[in-house]
Amino acid sequence: MTFEELKITRQFLNALEDLGIEEPTEIQKLSIPRVRSGQDMIGIAPTGTGKTAAYMLPLLQEIKYAKGDVPRLLILAPTKELIVQLVYQCTELAEYTDIRILGLYGGIGPKTQIEEIEKGVDIIIATPGRLMEIYLKGKLNVKKIKHLVLDEADRMMDMGFLHQILRILEVIPRKRQNLLFSATFPAKVKELSDDFLEFPQYIEAEPQATTAFTISQFYYEAINFKTKLNLLLHLLEDESMDRVIVFCKTKEYANNVSRFLDRKEVGSVRVIHSNKGQNTRINAFKEFRSGEIRVLVATDVAARGIDVSKVSHVINFSVPRNYFDYVHRVGRTGRAKNEGVAFTLLDGSERYHLRQIEHLIKKDIEELKLPEAIVIEPTPEEEKKEILMELDAIKKKKDPTFQGAFHERKKNSDKKKYQKKHKKKKKGINF
Repeated sequence: MTFEELKITRQFLNALEDLGIEEPTEIQKLSIPRVRSGQDMIGIAPTGTGKTAAYMLPLLQEIKYAKGDVPRLLILAPTKELIVQLVYQCTELAEYTDIRILGLYGGIGPKTQIEEIEKGVDIIIATPGRLMEIYLKGKLNVKKIKHLVLDEADRMMDMGFLHQILRILEVIPRKRQNLLFSATFPAKVKELSDDFLEFPQYIEAEPQATTAFTISQFYYEAINFKTKLNLLLHLLEDESMDRVIVFCKTKEYANNVSRFLDRKEVGSVRVIHSNKGQNTRINAFKEFRSGEIRVLVATDVAARGIDVSKVSHVINFSVPRNYFDYVHRVGRTGRAKNEGVAFTLLDGSERYHLRQIEHLIKKDIEELKLPEAIVIEPTPEEEKKEILMELDAIKKKKDPTFQGAFHERKKNSDKKKYQKKHKKKKKGINF
C-alpha cells in the first residue's frame, strides 16, 4: 500500500518525498483511514514505527489551511522535548501549506507563547500543565477544537498528568474526535481511554511493549560504575558508532559519564537532563540530529523527545527500573526501518531488572562476553552498599517477610552494643 492509495493529497506527498519517506509503516496503513473517517481511536505500536505521522497526516489534511484565529487541533504530550520534536515533525509535514503550528511548554515564561497565540494558530501541541496555565489566564480560546490527540499516553500517566488531562477534557468541546497513541497500553491508560473515548477503534500494529525488529539487543555484565566506564570507552572505539545515545539513571550519573567521555576525547559529547536549560537541550537535539554531536548522554526525561532516523547505537549505562522505559530508550535507534544496536551494561544488582524487561518485551537479550581488554575495577565500599541495598529491595519485593542483610547487620550491631554495655556494668559490680 502506498501513501497515494491511502488518499494522502499532493502537498503532503511532496513533503514526504522531501523527507525521503517512500512507503507507509504498518501503524500508518491501519490508522490513516480510521483517523480520516472521524472515529475515536486507540493506536498502539512500538516506538520508532511512525505513530506521529499516523495521526498527523490525516489531521493535517482535515485542517487543510490557516483559518480564523483559534486552534482546531490540540495535541497533548508529556515533555518539553517531545513537544519540540512534534512541532518540528508537524512543520515538516505541513511544509506546503500555510497551517500555523505552535508548541506550548514550560521552562520558559508564557509571555512569548501568549503573543504567538494572539497572532492566530491552527494547531497547538502542548504539555498539559502549560496549556492549563495559559487557559486559566484567559489567553487561550479552546471552543473551536475539533480533534484531540493524546501522544505517549502511557508516559503521561507515569508522570502524573491524569488530573490535568481531566481538567482539559472539561473545558474543550464535548463534540470532537479523540485519538490516543502509545507504545504500551497499561491499566492506567485503559482507564483514561474508558473515560473519554466513545466506541474507539483499537489498532495494535504489533504486540504492545515490543521493540522494533530492526534493533539488535545485547548486554554485558560490568560489575560497577568504573568498569562500566571502561567498557563504554572500549565500545566507542568502534568508528561505526557514529551517532550514539547513552542513557543514565540520574542527572549525577549523566554528568559524570559526560565529563569522563569529554576527557577521553571520543568525539563531541553533550549531556541533557532536567537541570539543563531549555535552549541548551533544544540546541543539543539539533546538533545531534545534524551529526555535529557524536555522543548524547541523557536521562529518561529525553527518551521520548529524540526522533533522529539514523541513531546508530543506544547504550543503557543503567538499566531502567521502569521497564517500559527500556522500550522507549532502545526505540531511539532502528527507526524508519534503519538498523540499530542497543547495548545494556549491568552491575551486580541489575540482572533481575533485565530479566523483567525480557519478560515484558517477550524476547531474550543476548549476553556478550566482557572483552579481555577491559580493566575490571574494584568496587568502592559505598557502591557495594548501594548494590546490596538494591538486592535487598528486590528480595523484599519477592518476599515481603524478608528482612534483608542490612536488617541483620543492624540487629547484630545492636546486640553487640547491648552485650558490651552490660559487660561493663557487670565488671563494675564485681570490682
